Amino acid sequence: MKPSSILEILGAVERGTLSAEAAADQLKSLPFEDLGHTRVDHHRSLRSGLPEVIYAAGKTPEQTASIFASLATSGVDVLATRVNPVTADLLLSRHPDAMYSAMARTVALCQFSAGLELRGRIAVVCAGTSDLFVAEEAAITAEVFNAKVTRLYDVGVAGIHRLLAVRHELAEADVIIVCAGMEGALPSVVGGLVGVPVIAVPTSVGYGASFGGVTALLGMLNSCSPNVSVVNIDNGFGAAYSAVLIARAADSR
Repeated sequence: MKPSSILEILGAVERGTLSAEAAADQLKSLPFEDLGHTRVDHHRSLRSGLPEVIYAAGKTPEQTASIFASLATSGVDVLATRVNPVTADLLLSRHPDAMYSAMARTVALCQFSAGLELRGRIAVVCAGTSDLFVAEEAAITAEVFNAKVTRLYDVGVAGIHRLLAVRHELAEADVIIVCAGMEGALPSVVGGLVGVPVIAVPTSVGYGASFGGVTALLGMLNSCSPNVSVVNIDNGFGAAYSAVLIARAADSR
């Protein structure tokens, strides 16, 4: 439930156009709605300003669909991550206005923030095309949460001139998400070029000694650029969530 929804209900009670009983009925799903298999947190938007997000991996298509419908009914923007094609088909059949990204493995329904002014500027950077599945998860998450997103892809350190060619775009961002695999060097380089927070996302891209992203993770954790912080391997969603909060704070100044 959105903060504005609470105010609308209370205002209607104050004006006498809604009974206290009817208001209580509308608020009965707070703080959560029990679907049997899941307790949907409708209170999340009121606490943190961002709604609950569905992690679809490990859930059946029907479980994901019922959670998605519950959130959609409350009027918030709905995002499901790590969505497989079967689940995506089911969600799109029930929510034709939703958007599916096979690359990012996300399904998004933007119904609250559509038309609102964008808040905060986030640049999403990735080292190579092989990192796009993580970068796009980050970019779409940030867009669903109403941030202005600039995509700067395939600018890895093996061709440093490509990164230097987008320094102007980097300088305009309030926060930068950098996704990289292999040795994970790109966030440190970006961090040395800008004066804003850099959120590093190690990806599970690379040959055997990359250990599924562990090498990139350790390299990023040992960055000598002090403005670099690190999230877990392939966690584009987590990086975007934090970036949105940082960008909103910067935008409110």
